[in-house]
Amino acid sequence: MKCAFKRWTPRAASRGAAAGLLAVAAGAAAGAAGVAATGTAAAATSICTAASSSHAALAARLSRDIVHALAGRADTYSVTVADRRTGIVCRLDEGHRYDSASVVKATILAALLRWHQETGRRLTQNEVHLATLMITQSDNNAASALWAEAGRARLQHLLNLARMTETQLGPGGYWGLTQITARDELTLLRLLTKSNSVLNSASRSFELGLMARVVSWQRWGTPAGAPRAVTVHVKNGWLPRATRGWRIHSIGAFTGKGRDYMIAVLTDNNPSMAYGVTTIEDVAVVIHRDLNAGLPAAVGRTALTPAQQVPDERLPALPAIP
Repeated sequence: MKCAFKRWTPRAASRGAAAGLLAVAAGAAAGAAGVAATGTAAAATSICTAASSSHAALAARLSRDIVHALAGRADTYSVTVADRRTGIVCRLDEGHRYDSASVVKATILAALLRWHQETGRRLTQNEVHLATLMITQSDNNAASALWAEAGRARLQHLLNLARMTETQLGPGGYWGLTQITARDELTLLRLLTKSNSVLNSASRSFELGLMARVVSWQRWGTPAGAPRAVTVHVKNGWLPRATRGWRIHSIGAFTGKGRDYMIAVLTDNNPSMAYGVTTIEDVAVVIHRDLNAGLPAAVGRTALTPAQQVPDERLPALPAIP
C-alpha cells in the first residue's frame, strides 16, 4: 500500500538553519570547539572537537567543511562522526528523532546476535540466510521475520545493554517506524567496530561482514568519497511518508589501512529520495577528504535511476509520528 504524499515546499526555517551554520563557520575555522546555530533543520551546540590540541586544526577544518556542505539544503538533517585515530568527534543535532526506515535492520541483527550469545546457540542456516538478505539487499520480508523472531523484549534488551536510550521500537510489526537518533546510531557503530561486553568478536565480524557486502545499488550515502584503502561497511534506509517527505539515512563504518572512523547521517523532509541522498553524500565527501588527506577518493557519488527511487518499505497510512 503506497503512502499518500502532500505537496512538498521548502521550509524557511530549514534554510535559516543552514545560513546560521554558515555564519559561525568562521569560528570553527579559527579552532572553536563548537558551532552554535538555531533553526528547525539543525540546532547544533557543537560540530567537531578534537581530543588533543594536535588535531584541533583538523577538527576546525572538518567543522567548516561540514557546515559548507550543508549550506542551502532545505531538508532536516543530523550528523555524527567519530574518528578513533585522531580522537575527533562531530555532532550536529544528534538527538533529533527520525523514522528509522531500513537503518534499523542493523539493530535487529545486533539483537538477534546478542540473543544467540546468551543462549550459546549458533545462528541457524535460515537465520543466516535471512540476515544476509536483510543487510546486503535490505530485504523487508527477512527483516519482518527476524523482528518477529527476536521479539520486542530481546530487541529492547539489546538497546538497554548498548545504552541506545533514545531509540524507541516501532509499533507492532512496523520496524521501519522505530524512532532513532544519530547519536544512538553512532553508538551501534562503535559497538560493531571495537571490543565490548555487548557484542563479541564473532557477532561483530558477522554483522560487519554483511555490511561490507551490501549490493552495489544500495551503497550510496556515507561511502561517497571514501578512499580505496578502507573497507566500507554501510546500511541505508529510505522511506516516504505523508508528512515530512522522504526519510533518507545512511550509517557507515570505515576500517583498515590505519583508518577507523564512523559516520551517521539521518535526514527527513526531503522532496525526493535523490535529494536526501545528495545531502548525505555532500557531507560524506568532505568528511572522507578531511580525514584521509593525501588518499584519493575511490567511491564516487551516486546517480540514482528512477527504478531505485522507490520506497524501501511500504507502510499503511498511519498517524504522523512527531
